[in-house]
Amino acid sequence: MKYGFVRVAAYAPELRVADCDFNASAAVDAIGEAAGRGVTLLVLPELCITGYTCGDLFLQQPLLRAAERSLLRVASATRGQKMAVVIGVPLRHCGKLYNCAAVLCGGRVLGVVPKTHIPNYGEFYELRHFSPAPDGLSDIELGGARVPFGTDLLFCSRDLPDFRLAVEICEDLWVPCPPSARHAAAGATVIANCSASDEAIGKTDYRRSLIPGQSARCVCGYVYASAGPDESTTDLVFSGHHLIAENGAVLAEAAPFSGSMAVSEIDVQRLTFERRRMNTFDAAPAGTHREIFFETGLYDVPLTRAVPRLPFVPSDDGARAERCEAILNLQARGLKKRLMHSHAKTAVIGISGGLDSCLALLVAVRAIDLLALPRRDVVAVTMPCFGTTARTRSNAEELCRQLGVSLRCIDISDSVHQHFRDIGHNENDHSVTYENAQARQRTLVLMDIANQTGGLVVGTGDLSELALGWATYNGDHMSMYGVNAGVPKTLVRHIVASVAAQSDDALRRVLLDILDTPVSPELLPPGGDGIAQKTEDLVGPYELHDFFLYYIVRWGFSPAKVLYLAQAAFGGDYSRKTLLYWLRSFYRRFFAQQFKRSCLPDGPRIGSVTLSPRGDWRMPSDACADLWLKELDALEQEDLS
Repeated sequence: MKYGFVRVAAYAPELRVADCDFNASAAVDAIGEAAGRGVTLLVLPELCITGYTCGDLFLQQPLLRAAERSLLRVASATRGQKMAVVIGVPLRHCGKLYNCAAVLCGGRVLGVVPKTHIPNYGEFYELRHFSPAPDGLSDIELGGARVPFGTDLLFCSRDLPDFRLAVEICEDLWVPCPPSARHAAAGATVIANCSASDEAIGKTDYRRSLIPGQSARCVCGYVYASAGPDESTTDLVFSGHHLIAENGAVLAEAAPFSGSMAVSEIDVQRLTFERRRMNTFDAAPAGTHREIFFETGLYDVPLTRAVPRLPFVPSDDGARAERCEAILNLQARGLKKRLMHSHAKTAVIGISGGLDSCLALLVAVRAIDLLALPRRDVVAVTMPCFGTTARTRSNAEELCRQLGVSLRCIDISDSVHQHFRDIGHNENDHSVTYENAQARQRTLVLMDIANQTGGLVVGTGDLSELALGWATYNGDHMSMYGVNAGVPKTLVRHIVASVAAQSDDALRRVLLDILDTPVSPELLPPGGDGIAQKTEDLVGPYELHDFFLYYIVRWGFSPAKVLYLAQAAFGGDYSRKTLLYWLRSFYRRFFAQQFKRSCLPDGPRIGSVTLSPRGDWRMPSDACADLWLKELDALEQEDLS
């Protein structure tokens, strides 16, 4: 697939224990079904050519000969398919019998990986039949051909260099040091596991934690296919529980006994980016693994994995409420420490009646509560001027009353008029000078009130505004501690809504009205219908900019890939042309406004994306955006042609 996505599947075909011909036919059918779904990698269960539950029949020559014949038959079915297949099979080698996974592609067996850890406890007695994987690499003869044999095989795609596949088998994952860790260090981005994990109470949940956990430790994709209910039930029951995980997240699951195929796309570009970013991800020395190359071709199929429109906001109501509470607590704890350390007597906040200052005030109140100080030590200052509307001013004042904080109202109109006279600015010229003079005057007032009260100015600007540079330099851009600096706009809204849901009726009403008010700096005189400036009309929808921010900064994706994902997430609401327009706007603003981020006040890190120049994001203020913009130019030319 394009843009680093590899469509993978895990499945347990229909099975008859010890009937290799039947099982081979079922595997061939599974390959056909997977091919019809655009799958590039199909993983089938442990020993599924014979069945895992053959017992002492594994020592019978007819079964082993039939297994080898059936393996070659399944391999031939991959000819002409754009797919690699991993399938479990017992194979003889150098006088011993091994529990193996064979990797098939292009009509042949690319390599054979024997199981390393052979369980012989509880319900398992595999050592009765199988030997542990031998050390080193060798060749095994299959159908007259010499095939690589060993645990340290790396199957490398010629079409997508970031797609590098390694294999482990069932118990290999359950031991303290799984082989997959070694494979990942050698460069494997996808681990396939052919498994036969029987069902027992609690085991399903354990798999759901074990498999994504290993994918996180190895920063890899993990495709786990387990034996299905057609295995013998003499003593055990198998369920066909399949899981696909990527770097800690479950992408797809076939629930126990569902009989379904788990299908999703693993983003190998994302994985290789994360490994480059993590300097603690130790790469193995070159030459530890034998590389085997294969070809499946590059082709485009629609994504089946979810691409959330709001990547910073959990979709589940419970998880979202928990996230909002955790963030509010982090913000308040950070401010509490700063107030204590600076011996501040007050927390001074400019209150506009808008969303960001509302959140900052809620944070300050919680910090003061944690310090067991009276809420009047929070000094809220509302500073009406030319663009202030009755609605926002009323909400600001009511919010302060409900929270029990000190409130000061300072009309800055006269001082701004005087400033215009001082610099010779025509007040009918509503340019950026007209707007920014108000923002800087407000900051001057806040700073001086903080000096007057022995306090500290709490900043209100959020992460999305910092990304876009939507702040007046040395105006709302500046504070003594920026509590919202790590919180994107789409999440600010949900945190305030979460507080509203837990508040009494009076506070809830004002919070809900603030949430319902259009985002605006209110720096231009209001029109007949109220607020004259609506931020999203000027800089674009925040849901798009937060989406762009997440994939550009957190994952380093190219403009083309960000656009591709945006189409998957927003295609029903925004045209490709509109997405391109706002993506271009984001890149231009992001590069041009870095100088504002290079001198940000302190503020708490909240999530995986932060733009603090002292932390996760260090970018020169005069970096050139041409490479990124030219890629967008090329995409637009493609659309025109």
